[in-house]
Amino acid sequence: MSEPVSLSKVTLTKSAPAVSLTKRGTAGGLLRVNLNWKQPEGGGGLFRRKPKGVDLDLACLYELSSGEKGVVQALGNSFRAHAPGVDAPVLQLDADDRSGTAAGGENLTVDLGQLPALKRVLVFAYIYEGAPNWAEADAVVTLTPAQGPQVEVRLDEHDPQARTCAIALLSNEGGELVVHREVRYVQGTQQALDSAYGWGLQWQAGRK
Repeated sequence: MSEPVSLSKVTLTKSAPAVSLTKRGTAGGLLRVNLNWKQPEGGGGLFRRKPKGVDLDLACLYELSSGEKGVVQALGNSFRAHAPGVDAPVLQLDADDRSGTAAGGENLTVDLGQLPALKRVLVFAYIYEGAPNWAEADAVVTLTPAQGPQVEVRLDEHDPQARTCAIALLSNEGGELVVHREVRYVQGTQQALDSAYGWGLQWQAGRK
């Protein structure tokens, strides 16, 4: 007997890599994109000033309907993006979990009330510190809309040479918000990711 299909969560896979949140009943409100991961065994202890484990960060490249492009990330304190003439951010990163132990992980909020202002958003994770160890980090990204089922993307493929991983592409397709699974590893920094996806930003070194 087959297992019942969950109506509360959709997991994107290679064989089923995309879903329309609009068709799933998400009309507006805030979409929370959550990154959760765990510190590999042998990481920092309670009394160490600086853990020796991995510092995995959630971020995104974005392009607005106006043509404006940019990045939202903890690096360089670029925590939010605004559509032209709108005070409330269309994209906002809430915190930087450097340990992998925060219960809530890291969260990126997308204001679906401003969906017409968005063209595409590439959600990615990068290893700011520590050796690339994606397998032990066991990272998962969960997209939780105000209404409708959650969408889960697991980083279940790994490249020990890569520091950056494109996880999901959110695209405005004729007024529909479609989530595409990527899980594409890039051997390099955000600039290498930009090059792989043809975003066309100008990059400079930054610190947290």
